[in-house]
This record gives sequence, C-alpha cells and structure tokens, in this order.
Amino acid sequence: MIRYSYSNLEVAKQVNRAKLVTEQPNIHSQDIDLVSTSTFVDIFVEEDKKPQQALNQAKPQIIEAIDQIFLKLERGGRLFYLGAGSSGRLGVLDAAECPPTFCTSPDLIQAVIAGGIDSLIKSSENLEDDESSSISDLTRLCFSEKDCLVGITAGGTTPYVLSALDYAKSIGALNVLITSVPERELSFNFDIIIRLITGPELISGSTRLKAATATKMTLNIISTGVMVKLGKVYKNKMIDVSITNRKLLDRATRILVELLDIDLEEALSLLDMSKGSTKKAILMKIGNLSYSAAVDVLAHNKGSLRRSLYNLKSKIEKN
Repeated sequence: MIRYSYSNLEVAKQVNRAKLVTEQPNIHSQDIDLVSTSTFVDIFVEEDKKPQQALNQAKPQIIEAIDQIFLKLERGGRLFYLGAGSSGRLGVLDAAECPPTFCTSPDLIQAVIAGGIDSLIKSSENLEDDESSSISDLTRLCFSEKDCLVGITAGGTTPYVLSALDYAKSIGALNVLITSVPERELSFNFDIIIRLITGPELISGSTRLKAATATKMTLNIISTGVMVKLGKVYKNKMIDVSITNRKLLDRATRILVELLDIDLEEALSLLDMSKGSTKKAILMKIGNLSYSAAVDVLAHNKGSLRRSLYNLKSKIEKN
C-alpha cells in the first residue's frame, strides 16, 4: 500500500471559505435582481472580460503545464482531468473532444468526475467531500507515475480534488492544480499551480460562471498545445482528424485539396488509399510512397508530419 500525505488537503480544510475571493460578493451585481434585462446582460458582458485577463496573468504556469504534460505523453504517459460538479464536467468536455479532433485513443486524455457518469447530467455536489473516492477512481484506471493529473477546483478546497493531487504527487506523477483563488488566500505544494483569478462571481459563489469560463479556456489551450507538440496539427490544419461523419470527411478532403493543390476526386482517392488518414495521404502524394512506406516514415518521425516531410525532402535532395 502506497503511503501519501494529505498536507494540501489539511491546509484547505482550515481555511475560512467565507474569505475566499470566489465566495465574496461582487459590487457590480449587488442589485442584479432589480436591473433591466439590458443592464443585466451588460454587467455579464463586462465581467466576462476578466477570464481572458486571468489567463494572461497565468501564462507562465500554463506554458509550463503544456511542456511538462507533452514530455509525459511523449514517453507513453496519459493525461487525466479530475474534478467535481462543474469543474469535473469541464474536464469531461475537453477530454471527450480530443479523439474526434486529434484521432487520439480515448485512453490518452481521460476525465474523472466525482460520482461518475451520472454526475454529467445531474447534481452530485455532495460527492466532492469524499476524499478517498478520487484515489480509488485513479487506481481503478491504473494511474501511475508516468501519467499527469490536472485537478480542477475553483475555490481550492474540494477534498475530492486535493486528495487526488496529493496522491499523484506522492507517487511521482505530474500534478497540476487549476484554481481561482490567489496565493494569499490558499497556498499549495503541487508541481504546477495555475491560478485563474477572475474575482468575485456575479452570483456569489457560483463558480460555474467566470471561474468556469477561464478554466474552459485554459483546458482548451493545454490540450491543443499538447496535441500540436505531439504532431497532431500541421500548419493550422487538423491533419489527424478522425473521419467519422460527412462533415469530417468534407474537412479531411478540403485539407488535402488545399495542402496538395489537387481536386476533390484525387483527394477522395488518396483518402481511400490511405485508409482514411489525412497524414498518410499527404505523405503518399508528396513522397510518392506506398501506404506501408508512409506508415513507416511516420513511425520513424514519432507521428510528426512536418518532421516526416522535412526528412523526405532531405533524402530526395541527397539523391
């Protein structure tokens, strides 16, 4: 049995939640129940500028998270998002989008939410206080030191999340916290701490608002940044798109038409020969390769189309 410390969780338990910025009243919305609909929307629009500002302040930590997660995944690790309630649902949303967008295995980026799949469609906030179930959830998924855990807790005090991060740290896995409380209110001992300081919510304590918006934006940046570094994007094209419907087939063919300067008929033929792989289709056309040769070239270059094309060009020029 692995022994680990609940030091971060114990610190959070001692905090007076009423003093946390995420629980404070917002002076701009103190009479929000009296204003016109137009004024109501104006208040929200103005406040929703703050998540972007929060991301700008957290850039160094976001950059570090992308780089460190990439290194783990490149060496065979996996990325896990973990949270309760709204925070957990945001992780599920980002993880679920990666297979169709980047043709990743569902195992590569996973989401763990307190209460499991039922919590996606109904409230289960009481489960966030269970500080042992998150560790059970991770061990069930064979979470190990090779992996990365991004724990999400806007208020910084969710036992389900903090205990999981403590566990991840204890076994040597990369541990990243996303929270919306400043260091003066809560201090943690994790590998990377991304603080998205969006201020008091318009509805006091409702962190599904600005804090959640900033979190969603951050998860978008992290997962996309990691996928780009893993070679899942060429230029700004979704070259590892999983062709599972007409829309995605259209997208894949348009990518080939644009990048290879060919017509639609040839693009469809290339996709057929490449077994639906946009990457391999590009290599087969540019390098005049067979399907198996394109597979080998990509494997030799760790799945990077840009690196594969560069090495092909160098080889051609030498000959």
